[in-house]
Amino acid sequence: MYKFSFIVILLLFQLAPAQEVTILDAETKAPVINVAVFNLDKSKTAISDFDGKCDVSFFTPNERIFFAHISYENRRTTKASILRRGGKIYLNLKAEQLDEVVMSISKWEQQRKDVPQKIASINARAIAFTNPQTSADLLQNSGKVFVQKSQLGGGSPMIRGFATNRLLLIVDGVRMNNAIFRGGNIQNIISIDPFSVKNTEIIFGPGSVIYGSDAIGGVMNFYTKKPHFSSNDSLTFSGSSSYRYASANNENTVHLDFNIGKEKWAFFSNITFNDFGDLKMGSYGPDSYLRNNYVSTIDGSDVLLKNGNPRIQVTTGYNQLNLMQKIAFRPSHNWDYSLGLYYSETSDYSRYDRLIRPTGDGLGLRSAEWYYGPQKWFMGNFQISQKGKNKFYDRMKINVAYQNFGESRNDRAFQNPVLFSTKEQVDAISMNLDFENKRMGNLRLYYGGEYVFNKVHSYGGQRNIEANMVMDAASRYPNNALWQTMAGYINGEYKAKPNLTFLSGLRYSHVWIDAIFDKTFYPFPFDNADLSTGALTGSLGLSWFPKEDLQFTWNGSTGFRAPNIDDVGKIFDSEPGSVVVPNPELEPEYVYNTEVGVQKNFNDRLVLKGTSFYTYMVDALVRRDYQFNGESQIEYNGELSNVQAIQNAAKAYVYGFELGLEAFLSDNLSVISNLTITKGIEEEEDGTDSPGRHVAPTFGDFHVVWKNQRLQADIFLNYNGEIANEDLAPSEKSKDYIYALDANGNPYSPSWHTLNFRSQYTISNAFKASFGLENITDQRYRSYSSGIVAPGFNLIMGLGYIF
Repeated sequence: MYKFSFIVILLLFQLAPAQEVTILDAETKAPVINVAVFNLDKSKTAISDFDGKCDVSFFTPNERIFFAHISYENRRTTKASILRRGGKIYLNLKAEQLDEVVMSISKWEQQRKDVPQKIASINARAIAFTNPQTSADLLQNSGKVFVQKSQLGGGSPMIRGFATNRLLLIVDGVRMNNAIFRGGNIQNIISIDPFSVKNTEIIFGPGSVIYGSDAIGGVMNFYTKKPHFSSNDSLTFSGSSSYRYASANNENTVHLDFNIGKEKWAFFSNITFNDFGDLKMGSYGPDSYLRNNYVSTIDGSDVLLKNGNPRIQVTTGYNQLNLMQKIAFRPSHNWDYSLGLYYSETSDYSRYDRLIRPTGDGLGLRSAEWYYGPQKWFMGNFQISQKGKNKFYDRMKINVAYQNFGESRNDRAFQNPVLFSTKEQVDAISMNLDFENKRMGNLRLYYGGEYVFNKVHSYGGQRNIEANMVMDAASRYPNNALWQTMAGYINGEYKAKPNLTFLSGLRYSHVWIDAIFDKTFYPFPFDNADLSTGALTGSLGLSWFPKEDLQFTWNGSTGFRAPNIDDVGKIFDSEPGSVVVPNPELEPEYVYNTEVGVQKNFNDRLVLKGTSFYTYMVDALVRRDYQFNGESQIEYNGELSNVQAIQNAAKAYVYGFELGLEAFLSDNLSVISNLTITKGIEEEEDGTDSPGRHVAPTFGDFHVVWKNQRLQADIFLNYNGEIANEDLAPSEKSKDYIYALDANGNPYSPSWHTLNFRSQYTISNAFKASFGLENITDQRYRSYSSGIVAPGFNLIMGLGYIF
């Protein structure tokens, strides 16, 4: 009887399912392979498999278990604790293991050490810790990108003296730049939800070989989060939610994402809503930055009111909704299909720098209203990828996307009953075909082609707010204008020696513009713009390790930007008293760039990085005085204005240094610092020169970071240098109302610094809390070229939940 009972018990024990835990990356949720699992005296050990799974049935419920991996921070817990949380445990990457692989240089995974061009990577872990309000803030928080803001709902990155339509935005392999990206400051980057971003890679310098037109100063690649499959055919469900509050603009943000996965199908949904109030500036700084008065319409009449609190920037608040849905299908290990749907919409939001423009006598304000209508962006993106042996490639990607952009501008002068409006929509279709070939020994080839089609819809109107009458007006762009480009490229990576890698590539791009001008409102001296132009760009670079802990890189490259519809066809007021008119006689602008980099690693405890660069531009497209039908002035929106146009009228050169430091003082304490110094000059055709408009001041940061398994804390200093009056671009000097005045009464951009603190505490595997203090000393400052004054003292609190 006892023998029979023992056999039954033994059989039941053998038939009982093993107790498994799944070990996952804390940010990507991907399984972690080869994790060592052991008890205190290492008498019991196990290793996680390809799916991150590990049998822990031989551990007792309350026995202390250790999880160790060469790339991850060690964790310790008990089996009972893990099983209570659904059998999952999350590991955090060590700081020195981050960003080993990059994708932006060739569109395929490459070892970062083999890339000769400077590239910065910001992963989801860093994004979650810095907790940015917008994707513009995400870039600024890196300490390597300068961001200009004309209003709270904005952010225009500047990289190596270039900005706006000379920088390229990419989202999941699709170019976001469209035919009406302008030379003035743009805010399209805020359409990208930081909560949806898995990784951001920033290429410094030309990226035209892979990405074509617009990639002159750099490329900003945003890779959003992907759906996760189940390791078997069972259904898995996971997700996260969070809330954030910021005191400087009374921000309230809520976010939710969730993933449903099976073995072959996976679905990922992402929802974020932001509500921002009027931004409050700091207490200590120039009085000229204060918002002393503002315009309000009372009983149909515009009146100038005194601001009860001049530190409140009335009106700057707005709200925003971001949605993303992804569906992935993996029928086999060789094929992947993915559909991504993205939508972003803002409320109306004021262009703050236009609302503070004074009248000629300085006693009033020029504008009663100046606001952007809702900024809308939709993208549908279908991707197919294949891997496996093939005669011509090892991997292939097909990317087909449709985008629709919507924006509008609305302005009305003080005590003028007429509200002028322009509204634009752009339909954009793109197709990319990319291949990787690794079958040629030490040579890897990347090649492919691209086609992009843009159609611009533009409308103008004017409404008398007193009589409630609506009339047609001139549109900003030629309606139904077309912009197209087709290109092919080849890029090669050759590993000459284990410590020496060469990277080189060529691309030919062709661009067409077809626009017909409506002469109803302006007697244009031309009927249409019909442009057909091509560009050949190339690059050559090397990465050399003379010693294991010392790296030298060199890269030479060319880039170009073809004129778009904004360049050849727009009509708008660029600044008080000036109007820009179309110019169909434009050619592409080209840049020639070289850079040298060095990196030294001292025993994995101290890493020093330095890059110097020089970029020369010819046929630069710049805004200059012009004549329209022989006249240097025309009437625009009821005001006599000087005529200007975009012209190939200048050369330019930009040079600078980018320095970085990472010091790991202990397993818990580290120091990180960045410094960027940039100088640039534009040379006119008549031989005169002037400072470059988008050359940022010297800027940098210094961080002291402490972290353990539960707490990460960062106390840091942000710094911006001064730009004296003689170093301001002419277009900036004309906007003296946004600048402080020096001892001679001339506008200049003062230096500033802020002291800040941020932290994140892991309450449990499910809950994380964040706490931050920005601008602790409550400085009142305005970043270079920005219309809006930066936040004063800012308390930030957030709570996140993972399920």
